[in-house]
Amino acid sequence: MTFGERITYARKQKKLTQSDLGKLVGTSGDIIGKYERDEIKPSVDVAAKIADALAVTIDYLVKDAQYQNIDNDALNRLQQIEKLPKEERSHLFATMDAFFAKNKLLALLK
Repeated sequence: MTFGERITYARKQKKLTQSDLGKLVGTSGDIIGKYERDEIKPSVDVAAKIADALAVTIDYLVKDAQYQNIDNDALNRLQQIEKLPKEERSHLFATMDAFFAKNKLLALLK
């Protein structure tokens, strides 16, 4: 996926028009359209504003990341998890594993 395709995808997920995104970023919808068509590239500062407006990481916008749909909320939670003591992380991971197993079983039953 290109930079422009990622902006388009994230914008549509947020149900924003190009004009809406332009207003959030401080530019026009026409410029957002040019970014989305990969006709021009924004400065790093503008790319950061776009990422913030779309609640995604700038990493998601500029490169093929393993976790393409990770948003700022998920990233912040991951950073908080890293700060937990090892034992508390283990408890959290065990709880997460239980939810993952449950969802996998439910998917098999469908």
